[in-house]
Amino acid sequence: MYGLVTAVRDLSLSVRRGEFLTILGPSGSGKTTALMMLAGFEAPSEGDILIAGKSVAAVPSYGRDQGIVFQSYALFPHLTVRQNLEFPLEMRGMKAAERATRVHSMLERVHLADFGGRMPSQLSGGQQQRVALARALIADSPVLLLDEPLGALDRNLREQMQSEIKSLHKEFGKTTICVTHDQEEALTLSDRIVVMRAGRIEQCDTPEALYDRPATRFVANFLGEANFLDDPVFVSGDERAGAPESLPMVRPERVRIASTAAASLDNADRRQIVTGSVEEMIYAGPLRKYRVRVGNTVLFVREHVASGQQVFTPGDEVRLDWLRADVRSVKA
Repeated sequence: MYGLVTAVRDLSLSVRRGEFLTILGPSGSGKTTALMMLAGFEAPSEGDILIAGKSVAAVPSYGRDQGIVFQSYALFPHLTVRQNLEFPLEMRGMKAAERATRVHSMLERVHLADFGGRMPSQLSGGQQQRVALARALIADSPVLLLDEPLGALDRNLREQMQSEIKSLHKEFGKTTICVTHDQEEALTLSDRIVVMRAGRIEQCDTPEALYDRPATRFVANFLGEANFLDDPVFVSGDERAGAPESLPMVRPERVRIASTAAASLDNADRRQIVTGSVEEMIYAGPLRKYRVRVGNTVLFVREHVASGQQVFTPGDEVRLDWLRADVRSVKA
């Protein structure tokens, strides 16, 4: 708690050995506080934290055997790259010769073998991130904590570092807990994702299950765009009557767009078909994104750009369709 504010409540979570688990949520959801308690920088007001079956709730951060990577990297600015990597080994009493061998091996692994003598200020953001990861891994701690590890990088560097982190996790097999607000990052890196909201776990599952079968409207919206089909134009009253608290939802990439003059669909009995008017078309490189008004609702459509594809502009009347089997029911 922070004064009268409870940042995290009723948090019960088990992390499997060697798993990459991401805690995902918007600002104020409690994800960073959860990580700070795991790291030992915050003490829980009640409950316990166990690592390998042993309580560490009362153990200070420096007494916990875990590596930590911060968003700001937190490299020692007055030490060279090599000295930054040597520091945790020296704190553990490792002899100089063994430190040098391990540092050299780790610098090669993160593709920085020629940068050991540089100062952190002489490195790019991506290189600093590699040093921070290397320093967290070099002491061979069983647990690795990542606090918004790629938040300071541009898109291209983030994608490169996502691949690097996945590779390092596969190679070292560390139990890794990552905190981020970046949905793409969480989906790319994780074995499981914990979605938090207002200090509580909203849903915990694999990336594919969370995206394809979100439990609530909040999760569906937070993990990408979602079309909610609660307007009577989409669902009949009989279908709504059985589950008043549920809300039908379909992802934008499951929706197809075509001209109203297009040929009839062969499997129309298995599809939901509606007509509407294009309000906006956004070209996004490999994708085109449409906003289409159907009755009182605006639906989102995403389709991959292809040669010879018909392009629709605002004002065009179009037909939208999707498989009924692709509709998911979420808690409203």
